[in-house]
Amino acid sequence: MIADLKPYGAYKDSGLAWLGQVPEHWGVVPNRGLIRKRKVLVGDAHAAYKLLSLTRLGVIVRDISTGKGKFSADMGTSQEVRPGDLVFCLFDVPETPRTVGLSHHNGMITGAYTVFECAKPESARYFELFYLAMDDRKLLSQLYSGLRNTIQPVRFLGTKTPQPPPEEQAAIVRFLDWANARLERTIRAKRRVIALLTEQKQAIIHRAVTRGLDPTVPLKPSGIAWLGDIPAHWEMRRLRTLVRRIEQGVSPLSVGFLAEGNSWGVLKSGCVNRGTFRETEHKQLASSFEIDPSIVVKVGDVLISRACGSPSLVGSVGRVKSLQYRLILSDKTFRAVFRTVVDENFMVFAMNCSYYRQQVEQAISGADGMANNLPLSSLRGFSFAIPPKDEAVATAAYLENETIGIDTAISRLNREIDLLREYRTRLVADVVTGKLDVRAAAAALPQDDAESALEADALDAGDPGDEGLDGEEEAESGNTLET
Repeated sequence: MIADLKPYGAYKDSGLAWLGQVPEHWGVVPNRGLIRKRKVLVGDAHAAYKLLSLTRLGVIVRDISTGKGKFSADMGTSQEVRPGDLVFCLFDVPETPRTVGLSHHNGMITGAYTVFECAKPESARYFELFYLAMDDRKLLSQLYSGLRNTIQPVRFLGTKTPQPPPEEQAAIVRFLDWANARLERTIRAKRRVIALLTEQKQAIIHRAVTRGLDPTVPLKPSGIAWLGDIPAHWEMRRLRTLVRRIEQGVSPLSVGFLAEGNSWGVLKSGCVNRGTFRETEHKQLASSFEIDPSIVVKVGDVLISRACGSPSLVGSVGRVKSLQYRLILSDKTFRAVFRTVVDENFMVFAMNCSYYRQQVEQAISGADGMANNLPLSSLRGFSFAIPPKDEAVATAAYLENETIGIDTAISRLNREIDLLREYRTRLVADVVTGKLDVRAAAAALPQDDAESALEADALDAGDPGDEGLDGEEEAESGNTLET
């Protein structure tokens, strides 16, 4: 059905350089005629409201019982949000994971956001889809101003938005909800396969880094409950005795684009994801930034995620096997420089096994830790089962050979997911801007088929999937001022 979509019969110039042509029968209307800014402070009644956040999953209800994230000292300054309201993050726009969300909840949100109500509530979903597409394609950049790339509300209200007839808006929303649901179900199915492969890989690694390669070797208690017995000739060592130093980067001013040409980039918080270093997870530095050679990322570096939006990724460890960009460490990333007494490749595998993960989870939930932050003092105190170096080298070589096929399969699935997301982004943009006509396709969708697709997608929404840097987790932007 999607492959059969065709352009409209006739187009006209929208009058907007960043948008180009739109279907001839569509209107192009200033936002002030479509939405109204709404700011109602909750004041002393804040206890009666649910706390909301704008995330990659849209506007969600925050679970404040977890203690995750930061909260305003004065909840009374939060503003009311109703179902059907549009919530925009109009500052630090290039850095914000999601600029717009349509609320389905009654609640409150920090005054850092801008809340709008639609003059015609039935148009709210199309308006959200349109500006999500514009943000995905970075077409809002012409509206930014100031060092924090802010879109002033008055300027946003003066910006024009294409307006299909109401029945056509409904058709667009219906078709994209149907298409998005099916694409998301395909993505989630691939994520589940990745999860199974990752579980298989973890089992192989854990066995090798805790028992070695000889199944007949005598064992002794490790002294750690979640580790159990280890080979009798191995040692239990604290990380502080295995490293020369653990380094940390800086948090310079940057923009949400990849480094290009001779420019430099600073690593983002999730550049290490479950054993894999992702060098494209960085932000471009200003040309005036003076590079400190001591924090330049090099091939061979062992990097550890100190802080990340998802607690499950805090403490992730990966090795830099190759580099195409010029990068520096951020303050959210550690670099471990090991002593010659231990094999670095063995340590990377050991720091991606379950007993290491147990220590991370204990550290970030303890009195000195936070759910999204790994204290350096805790990391230096982590315990590891260490074999003689020649045995460690052989174990790392064995694991490299045993896991390469799994890693290849996971990389292929991740690439397929990336391609599906890119396709979805292009599809939404082409439909909401009138490059493709979906009226006939939407009319051909059986009602129960469209509804079942949405219901299935809603049921799948609890699956965390790959909590990678694209941020599908329910995590706030670091820029949302939920303080």
